[in-house]
Amino acid sequence: MSTNRRRILILYTGGTIGMILKSDGASHPFSFENLQSFIPELRYFPAQLEADSFDEVLDSSNMTPAHWLRIAKRIEADYLNYDAFLILHGSDTMAYTSAALSFMLQNLAKPVILTGSQLPVGIPRSDARENILSSLEIATATNEEGGPMVPEVAVYFEYNLYRGNRLQKVSSQDFEAFRSPNYPLLAEAGVQIKYNRNSIMPASIGRFQILEELDPRVAILHCFPGMQAELAVPIIQNPNNKAIILRTFGSGNAPGHPWLLEALADVIQKGIPVINVSQCSAGEVEMSKYEAGRKFQEIGLIGAGDMVLEAALTKAMVLLAQGLQGKDFEQAYLENICGELSV
Repeated sequence: MSTNRRRILILYTGGTIGMILKSDGASHPFSFENLQSFIPELRYFPAQLEADSFDEVLDSSNMTPAHWLRIAKRIEADYLNYDAFLILHGSDTMAYTSAALSFMLQNLAKPVILTGSQLPVGIPRSDARENILSSLEIATATNEEGGPMVPEVAVYFEYNLYRGNRLQKVSSQDFEAFRSPNYPLLAEAGVQIKYNRNSIMPASIGRFQILEELDPRVAILHCFPGMQAELAVPIIQNPNNKAIILRTFGSGNAPGHPWLLEALADVIQKGIPVINVSQCSAGEVEMSKYEAGRKFQEIGLIGAGDMVLEAALTKAMVLLAQGLQGKDFEQAYLENICGELSV
């Protein structure tokens, strides 16, 4: 191979993209080496491709923060040896992994692209082939200065490239499984790949490093009509909580039950941050808009703005691991760290 060709590390973590159907009718993972037999174009792709995989590939439902750290450390170990990284991942929790990596990979100046598929690669109608090949083309794309076109964590799926901390999975049936409700696409693939350069983060000039600690002790409480104190209050008052995410209605409104306000105010006074994340994908939290939201603003809830849940959750894990509490946590949480929040 020519030495001037870009080097790409493909890391296979598991997921539908690497599944085959067996006689029991269920999908089972198979070794990454078999992928080239289904996508022969990989042998001729104009880049130096090298592959690695988890020792035991995962159904992405079993993905944990420990696995996020494993991915981050793998990138760190070979950051200087490769021009870009392609992570093959199950679609169910891909948005959580991409959001977490966007915070963990600090001062990133190279593409880290995640992709997967809705159908196993061995099925004739599988979307795996296009997703992998287009992801590789994006990973190797350069700008006029010779730098990477997309030097950030991103997800490619069904002709669209998304910022890694701005998307959600919205369909288990459609090939277009993801949506970025509050941020433009980074690129769209047709006959040509069209990049939205104004939306792509510039390459960092700092020294690359990873955050190695996350604190997953975050409770999520979903508001709904008829929620009961005897069920909700124990969740709020759980002594293991380090932060709470309250999934609210609309622009950040929640039932004005006195018991709910009292329980939340009590944990906030104890230094436990409570984050207001809307159940609506599009739009943003504006607690001052309605009385139902102002009550919660007054007791100290932190509005998540237009962050998707996946970003709101993983951002909290990162900041908690840094030991931030109270006003320090709130100040850091309201900052746009890596493109996850419109300010």
